[in-house]
Amino acid sequence: MNYSTLKKTVVLSCVSLMAVGMANAQSTSDTSKTMAGGPAKVFGGAAQYNTWSIGVNAGVTSGLVPFTINSTNHFKANFGYGLSIKDQLSHAFGIQFDYNGGKVTGDDQQSSSNAVVTTSKFGATYFSTKYNSFALSGVVNVGSVSFLHRQNAVNFYASAGLGLDYYKPSYATTVGATEPTLTYPNTVSELMAPVGVGAKFKLSDNLALNLGYTITFIQGYNFSGFNTYPHQDHYSYTYAGLEFSLGSRSKQNLEWVNPVAQMYDELYDAALRQEVEALKGRVANVETAVNDLKKDSDGDGVADQFDKCPNTPAGTVVDGSGCPIVFPHIIDTVKTGGSAMEAAAAYSNIQFEFDSSVLKTSSYPILDATSADLRSSGGTAELDGYASSEGTAAHNMRLSKDRANSVKTYLVNSGVEAKKLKVKAFGETHPVADNSTEAGRILNRRVEFKKK
Repeated sequence: MNYSTLKKTVVLSCVSLMAVGMANAQSTSDTSKTMAGGPAKVFGGAAQYNTWSIGVNAGVTSGLVPFTINSTNHFKANFGYGLSIKDQLSHAFGIQFDYNGGKVTGDDQQSSSNAVVTTSKFGATYFSTKYNSFALSGVVNVGSVSFLHRQNAVNFYASAGLGLDYYKPSYATTVGATEPTLTYPNTVSELMAPVGVGAKFKLSDNLALNLGYTITFIQGYNFSGFNTYPHQDHYSYTYAGLEFSLGSRSKQNLEWVNPVAQMYDELYDAALRQEVEALKGRVANVETAVNDLKKDSDGDGVADQFDKCPNTPAGTVVDGSGCPIVFPHIIDTVKTGGSAMEAAAAYSNIQFEFDSSVLKTSSYPILDATSADLRSSGGTAELDGYASSEGTAAHNMRLSKDRANSVKTYLVNSGVEAKKLKVKAFGETHPVADNSTEAGRILNRRVEFKKK
C-alpha cells in the first residue's frame, strides 16, 4: 500500500468513527437522563468520579513535520501504535503516561518528468528507524462541545511532556537506494519532548474515541542515521484510538463532567431545596430567641428574660434581677435609752462567718447601697479582704482574697464595671479587734471599702 492509499484509508476511518461518536454523544447527553440520574453532588471531591483511564491507539508515523527543517526530502508513511494511562486530576487537567512505538522511513529521491533525481541534505539517501518512546505529559482540555445538551460530548485538548526515546537507525548512502545498508550497532537513547493536540468523542460513560496528532522533538542529531547537526531530529504521529474509563461503572469519568450542569441540578434538586427551607426556619428561630434575650422593655439594663420586676419607671436604679434598690437612711449613731446602734450604710464593712467567703444576706443592703453610689458617681473602690488568726497565714491569705472577690462579684452583677473595682488581700494582718477573743475574731473576718 503506497502513502496516498494509506492516507485516504486513515482519513475515511477517522471520519466514520467521528460520526459514530457524535451520534452516540447526542443520544447519551439528553437532559432528561441527566436529571434522572439522582441528586447532583457538585463539590463532592474526586472520590465521587472515575479518574483513571487506559487507552490504545494506532496510526501513521512520518518524519515530515510542518514548519521545520526535515532530515530528507521525502518521507514515507509507516505504521505506529501506542498505549496511554491517564489520571484526570480535575475537569480540565490530567497527567498521562504514554508508550509509543513504530518506524519512521525517508529518502532523498525525488521524481522529475524524465528520471529520478537524488539530492542529499546530510549525506544519506535512505533511512529506516525503529523506535520505542516513553513519556509523561500534562493534558489540558481547552474546549468542549455539548451539541446543545447539558453534558460534554466532545473535548478538545492539548498535551506536552518529557520522556526518553529508544531507537536504532538503519541507512544507506548510495544513489537510488531503497533499502538500508548500514545499521547502528547499539540502540540509542535520547531525551525527547512530545507536543500534541486532539479531539475526544464520548461514546458512553466508560468509552471514548480519541483522535490526535503528536510531534516528537528529539534532543539528538542521529535519528535518521546520519548527523543532522545543528538541526535536531523530530517526527510526527497521527492516530486514532479508544480510551476506557477504569473504576465503578456507576460513576462518571471526571473528564466528562459538566460542572455548570451539575450546579444547575443542585439548585433545582427538590430534596436540597426542602433542606434549605428547613435550615432557614431554624435560623429564623435562633434569631428570634436571640432578639428575645436582648429585649429590655423597661430600659433598666436587665433583659426581660431575667427581669423579675418588669415595667420599672425610667431612671430607677435596679439590682441584678431588675428590681428597684431601696436605699436605707444613713444614721451614724442613734442613741436610744442610753445605748448606741449603727445603721446599715454604703461602704460599711462586710462581715463573714468563720472560714467562709459566702456573703451573708444581712450584707445585701450595704452592697446594694454601695453599688448604687458607685454607679451614680462613676467612682472606683478598693476591696480589702481580711481574716481572723485561726489557721495558717497562707490559708488566711487565700481566704481573705476569696472574701474580697465575693464582694466584687456581687457588685459587678449589680451593674458596677469590673475595672472600677480593685481587690487586695491582707490575710490575718491589720486586725481591728483582739484575735484572742471570739468577739474580736468576728470583727476581723471582714472586707473593707476604700473609695477612690
